[in-house]
Amino acid sequence: MNTPDSLALRSHRSWLARVAGNTRRALAAAATTLACAGVTALCAFAAPAAHADALDSITKSGVVRIGVFEDYPPFGSIGPDMKPEGYDIDVANLIGKALNAKVELVQVTGDNRMAYLADHKADMLLSVGQTPEREKVIDFSQPYAPYYLAVFGPKNLVVKNAGDLAGKTISVARGTLEDLSVTKIAPPSATIKRFDDPNGAISAFLSGQVQLMVVGNDVGATILARHPANDPEQKFALFSSPDHVGLNKNEPRLKQKVDETIARARKDGTMNAISEKWLRAPLPADL
Repeated sequence: MNTPDSLALRSHRSWLARVAGNTRRALAAAATTLACAGVTALCAFAAPAAHADALDSITKSGVVRIGVFEDYPPFGSIGPDMKPEGYDIDVANLIGKALNAKVELVQVTGDNRMAYLADHKADMLLSVGQTPEREKVIDFSQPYAPYYLAVFGPKNLVVKNAGDLAGKTISVARGTLEDLSVTKIAPPSATIKRFDDPNGAISAFLSGQVQLMVVGNDVGATILARHPANDPEQKFALFSSPDHVGLNKNEPRLKQKVDETIARARKDGTMNAISEKWLRAPLPADL
């Protein structure tokens, strides 16, 4: 589940943050030099200000700020009680408990969340897909949630692999990764019907215009929950890009703590229960 970020904006803001940081450090160094002039003994003890460790800051304040989407079900949305709910909300609470800290959910968007992390408005972000571009500016935990494209269809239709798409009608949003992925593997006899947006592709499936559809597992889980009469199920997965916790670089202690929390939750079944609850599918063994 990876919403597109504004990479250019993020990179620009990160560059500005680095420039500002370098400037502050240069001024601090100059001040230290002036203060130490002629006082050799004192100069020996002069040093730049130590980096504020994120885990220490969280422990001291008793609060961990976690950036989440609140408009991206089933990972994050506002429930009937007007409180945030979803896969990421449960994971945020899991991390907060492990850190012995109160969770402060920070609502973010695809465009602003990397800047929020760089500016320390959030201590970490959830639902971050790992890419080479992002690896240059942030660190990643081990994966905690599956995100992939999948073929969905009614339970009474046997489809287990790409070969079974032969002779079937399939809906996708035109020009998307879903379109490219299924077009690449579909047999020549499959009919791919392309729509202008995902809603069109979903509506075509729900109304019976097509037999199958290709969407993300997050969208598929929502459809499974809201349209039981159509009796849909996930058939098989295509492109995969798991979700990670995104953290600022040079925070090894916080990253280790998050990784340990995820590993423990996967081992004791907690993470699988969260997956079953919100994605209506078990946590993949190869996540």
